[in-house]
Amino acid sequence: MSHVMIGLVGVGKIARDQHIPAMAAVTNCQFVATADPNAALPGTPGYASLEAMLDAHPEITAVAICTPTHLRYSQARLALMRGKHVLLEKPPGATLSEVEDLIAVADQQGVSLFAAWHSRFAPGVAHAKRWLAERSVQRVSIEWKEDVRVWHPGQAWIWQPGGMGVFDPGINALSIVTAILPQPFFLRQARLQVPENCQTPIAAELSFTDHLDTAIEAVFDFRQTGPQTWDIHIDTDGGRISLTDGGCRLTIEGQQVVDAEEKEYEGLYTYFAELIAAGRSEVDVAPLRQVADAFMYGHRDVTDAFIE
Repeated sequence: MSHVMIGLVGVGKIARDQHIPAMAAVTNCQFVATADPNAALPGTPGYASLEAMLDAHPEITAVAICTPTHLRYSQARLALMRGKHVLLEKPPGATLSEVEDLIAVADQQGVSLFAAWHSRFAPGVAHAKRWLAERSVQRVSIEWKEDVRVWHPGQAWIWQPGGMGVFDPGINALSIVTAILPQPFFLRQARLQVPENCQTPIAAELSFTDHLDTAIEAVFDFRQTGPQTWDIHIDTDGGRISLTDGGCRLTIEGQQVVDAEEKEYEGLYTYFAELIAAGRSEVDVAPLRQVADAFMYGHRDVTDAFIE
């Protein structure tokens, strides 16, 4: 498999913490340059725009887009039209319509488009999916609580339309459950707590079900301090299965099955290279659709202003 030559768009926290180390760890991916009008990396060619980066580096074959969601569509479309494969940091767009258009453009251009739901590459997720495929799900409980000040310091965009607020981490949980549950599910009701000075929620309580009337409950909260909580518990006719610590740990009926180091982004880039080699795209919008449903169908409660 030939090397994938990658240009990175957006040099923020997620790019520095995850994407750059992951590209360095995956042998058939080579990090070439960055495009960001406000930031650069020492020792790496940096450009103020995606177009300038692509003009300067025709050897780039793929682009990873890590900018805030409201910027991603135009950047991804430009890269696709230049014949580049594209990896989209989650969520793949600000709206479902944007993503649908990108899917069509990638198909027309004959390049790969990958919606990178990184939590699906957590160590315990694939095992959980296989185990659940042979069982009847009775109840699902999701608790996803973290400290926004730790994970998104100074990122005002997350409180603006398209920033998603607490759904920025919450969509990670939804990306896991939409992948591992054997039946599709849909929203029944939601309560969103929105700070009086923000446009997106700081907490949410969601109730889902499926055609079998399975109870699926989720609680998301951006105000957690101390230890963080990223847990999914599923009761089945074969016992309880739990994915904890974001999917790094898997227990079945109290027995630990998986306990491994988080290397989600290495898995992402390995899979992205495989998609490119196979000439395929993979753009699952199910997690984004669940969030869109919550914004459309959820009851909004105004809560205290968010002050960083």
